[in-house]
Formats: sequence, structure tokens, C-alpha cells
Amino acid sequence: MATKNDDIIIRFAHVATQPSKNDAGEESPIKRLVGFVQAKHLMPLLHKAGLAANPRSSRRNAVVEDILTTLENSPDLFRYMSKGLLIGTAHCEELQRNRFRLRFVDSAVEGVLDGGHNMLAIGLHMLKEVMEDADWKRIKFWDDMKAAWDDHEEELEKIKDQFQFEVAVELLVPSGSTENDIDAFLMPLLEVCEARNNNAQLPIEAKSNKQGFYDAIRSEVSEAFSNRVEWKPNTWEDDSEKRPVKVRDLVALAWIPLNALSEARALPTDIRVSPQNTYRNKGECSVRFEELMSRDDVTEELQGARRKLHHAGVASAFKILADIPELYDQIYEEFPTAYNEGGKRFAANPIVKIYDPAKRKAAKAAGKDASGYMTTEPKTPFFRNGTRCSYPEGLIVPLIYGLKGLMVVERGKVRWAVRDPSAFVKANLPRIAEAYQLVMNMARWDPQKISKDPNSYEFAVREFQNALSAGRRSAA
Repeated sequence: MATKNDDIIIRFAHVATQPSKNDAGEESPIKRLVGFVQAKHLMPLLHKAGLAANPRSSRRNAVVEDILTTLENSPDLFRYMSKGLLIGTAHCEELQRNRFRLRFVDSAVEGVLDGGHNMLAIGLHMLKEVMEDADWKRIKFWDDMKAAWDDHEEELEKIKDQFQFEVAVELLVPSGSTENDIDAFLMPLLEVCEARNNNAQLPIEAKSNKQGFYDAIRSEVSEAFSNRVEWKPNTWEDDSEKRPVKVRDLVALAWIPLNALSEARALPTDIRVSPQNTYRNKGECSVRFEELMSRDDVTEELQGARRKLHHAGVASAFKILADIPELYDQIYEEFPTAYNEGGKRFAANPIVKIYDPAKRKAAKAAGKDASGYMTTEPKTPFFRNGTRCSYPEGLIVPLIYGLKGLMVVERGKVRWAVRDPSAFVKANLPRIAEAYQLVMNMARWDPQKISKDPNSYEFAVREFQNALSAGRRSAA
């Protein structure tokens, strides 16, 4: 919660208030102030405000470099060459001399709604005056810039008068000051933010994250795994790990238990995703997820645009989802060995590579084909554990979806039909792999054909169900 010390005062050089009533005389919940602000008067915004309200996190790219060039060569034209900043806040007090006191109480909704690249470029332009060139060039992300800004804040304050170029600023505030006025203002603010970012190809995952649709998933997965997920686009900054888990990959896997609920008519709407699209069309998975989670019978409104899950069935699906990434890695790692137990040689297929630096070196020394060996250890898709074989995931993704065969729906909730799904996979994967050879052979080991064919997924589900039934018969 923001305090008085978090207030930001910005001063417009020129400002106009646009009417908040439409042609019919009806009052809009949003009042719009537009004008120009000298860059030095935006420094309080850089001192205290982040980009949490902007669905994307800005990063240094060609767009930012073009803005920096404009600021360097034509600063007086910047206000015309850039759409500037869009700022939204439910708490605004008009002061004298075109000054406005802003307070961002809910930083997930209020703040810089659009113009993150402009904010980053303006901050970089100012920092260039107080930083070593080599250090300045290493700044790549908004958080990098903000850290450098905090380190050089006193130096920047001393030279602020040299930043007199003007920036176009649009300020959205409530039409009134009552609690009802503020609630009415916050409700459409996210939609405004989404629409403004459409030109920048705002991913639907950014909108879902901002509405809190991933919160229930985040609370179910382990902290270690959560730290590997890029919940908000363009926020991954771990130089030691170049491949984060994309949130759309997690959403796609969520449709395995969600489809189980849908088939049992345990969802409040007839919605599901084609099995093959959990791998081939993850964009559709995200769209359907947003559609499901936006329903009032699935989530309820909190303050502003955020929503909270209250549907017990969907919550149970997220509990199942928490186990699937580890099972995915387990199947990927153990499938080659399970396949070989049927008397076949998984590595005999040229799309499979074996991690064995010594054999690769020996083969090359002997003038033999060394393409079947790797010198870099392959990693599992989610937890990035070292493994011996590398092969296209499309080869075995139907088996991941096949885990639905180990799920049952009771009283509107989905659960595992076995006590330990990992132990079940370990014990039964050789049997399932032997049957699954039919799928691979019919597709001639083409991962594209396998991953696109819905019959592959149905086959895998049946094989897991058959293994489950066989286990129950032997136990009896």
C-alpha cells in the first residue's frame, strides 16, 4: 500500500482536460488529461515508479535505440515523434501551476500503462551523462536501468536542468473522488492498457498475468519451479540460464486436467482444447485459458482488474498441473531406456543424439560418422536436468498428454487415480513404450506428424488407462 512518501508530483508545461461526458451527456468514469511535460519533471516518476502496470517489461532493443538516437540528435522534436507515456492512477490531486500529485496505490494496475520503451530510453539518455560508457552499454532491461538510476540518483538531481526536452504525456484519472468513482475507474483501466498495447503485439499471457489468472498456479507449483517460469513477458534476466519456462507452456499443460474436467462436464462452460494443440498451438491454449478464467463462475473480481479463483474444479486441475512438468521431464529422460527394453535400439534413429564426448572424439579420429554423439550435455525440458539422449519433444508429447489416462473426476474435481504417478510411470513406461512403437513407426519417426495427429494422443491416453487397469487386476 502506498503512503504519502510515495507521492509523485509531475508538472505539465501545457495541459488540457478533455470532457469526460459523451454526446448523450453521460459521465465517463475516466477523465483524460493530455499535454507535454519537460523530461526533468518526469524524474520523480523514474525515481519511484516501476512498470508493473505495463503488461510488458521493456527491454533494450532496436526501438529503444531509435528513441535514444532521437533524444541525442533531435530532442526538441521528441514530443512529436513519439506517442510518449500513458499514465493511469486512481489517486490524483490537482495542484497549482499545472502540477498534479499522483499516488499509485495498486502498482499492479496503476502506473505507466503504455510507453515502457520511452521510459527506458529516457532513463538511459539521462544516465549516459553520469555513467561510464562501458557500464551504460551493459544495461539491457528496465530493472537494470532502475538499479543504475538508484545508484546515480543524487548525481542526476544535480544535472536535471539540462533535460528540458518535452515528452507527450496522457494522464487517466477518475472523473470523481468517491469510492464508487474509483472502482468504476479501475474496472476498465486494464482494458485500456490492453488496447493501447495491441500495436506492440501484447501477448495474451501478459493480460492474464496482470489479471491474476496465474496466481493459483503459482501457489501450487514449488518455489524452485516458480522461479524458473517467466510469468510476465520479457522479464527473464538470469544470465546463467538462457531458457526459462514460458508461461504459455505451463498453461498448455494445464489443459490436460482441464480437458478431463470438461469431458466429465465439470466445468461451468463447454470449453476444451484439442489434445494436439497443447503442443502445436499453445496460443489457442492461452486464449481458451483466458476465456475460462474470465468467467464470474470461475473467478471473482478483486480490486481493480485482478481476479481470484474460486472454482473448486479448476483449482483441483492446478494441483494436478503442479506434478506434470516433473513427469514430463521423467518421461523425456526415461523413454529411451524404456523403449530399449522391448529389444529395440532407440539411438539407432538418426534424430536421436547421445551425449558421449569420448565416442564422438574417437569416431572423428577414426574418420567415422560422429553425428550421433554430442559433446554438450542435453537437458530435460522443464527442470533442465542433465540427460543422456537428445531428441525432438514432438516424438513423445502424446505420452505427456496420455497422463490424462491416470486422472479421474469425482464430485466435480480431478485427481490422480494412483498414489504416486511418478512411480507408476517408472514401472509402466516400458510396457507403454512397447505399444507406442506403433505410433512412431506409422509416422516413420517424424515428430511433426506424431505431434499433429490427434490419434497419437488418443492412443497414449488408452495405453495409460490400460496400464492402470492391468495394475488393478494384478493387485486384485
